Amino acid sequence: MKARTVLGVLIVAVLLFPLYWMVNASLQPGGALLRPDPAFFPIGGTLDGYREALATQGPNLLSSVVIALGAVLVSLAVAAPASYALAQLKVRGGPVLVFVLLIVQMIPGIVMANALYTVFGNLGLIDNYLGLVLADSTATIPFAVLLLRAFMISVPKELTEASRVDGAGYWRTFFSIILPVSRNALVTAGLFSFLFAWADFLFAVTLTTGQSFEPITVGIYRFVGNQSADWNGIMATAVLAAIPAAVLLVVAQRYVVAGLTSGAVKD
Repeated sequence: MKARTVLGVLIVAVLLFPLYWMVNASLQPGGALLRPDPAFFPIGGTLDGYREALATQGPNLLSSVVIALGAVLVSLAVAAPASYALAQLKVRGGPVLVFVLLIVQMIPGIVMANALYTVFGNLGLIDNYLGLVLADSTATIPFAVLLLRAFMISVPKELTEASRVDGAGYWRTFFSIILPVSRNALVTAGLFSFLFAWADFLFAVTLTTGQSFEPITVGIYRFVGNQSADWNGIMATAVLAAIPAAVLLVVAQRYVVAGLTSGAVKD
């Protein structure tokens, strides 16, 4: 067996082992997890944890889906044309803007959250879906711009120049030429935006009070605090929260690999 194959098997095993124990714990009665030698297999398992998780955290899962999809739409709507301008057009101050985007990603999240709390409080966006979508987008847009720009630089300028010769404007060229050839990069940027918004806790706990809605990350946090002895319910909630991200990663993995490597090598 080749060394690369062995390494791949080891990496998969390391990643799946914690997931297995999480699923195993979610299927066992709460008292079984407190024994000094917990069972390696959920013999005599129960689905009570999943019933309780769906009953208490179902609305939170839907809230996270809405927020994550909204963050993806806002991020791509802003990042795609911005990346096109920085990569294909002669924008004054373009390199400075790229440097600023790099610096923005170094700002601690707690600083951003506190600043946004003050602004959103004045705008009435606390406990609001739009507020969380915009907050998550402030973190995902810079990364998406940098990722898409790296790909769009590699798009041959002959394509855009030919469309301009045929009479297409900048926006027509963007929609007809740039977006179709940037599909892999767009999927990659959208996936990372979704995963960030789905896993976000800092913005969510800062900009929500739990009175109207809360994302699944905050729901799990408060569920652990209120049900610290019900570990099978806690683990069941964690498994349900991991399913959308795992499904997206499996479905979009070939696009992600192509999107991350497409701008790395030039002819």
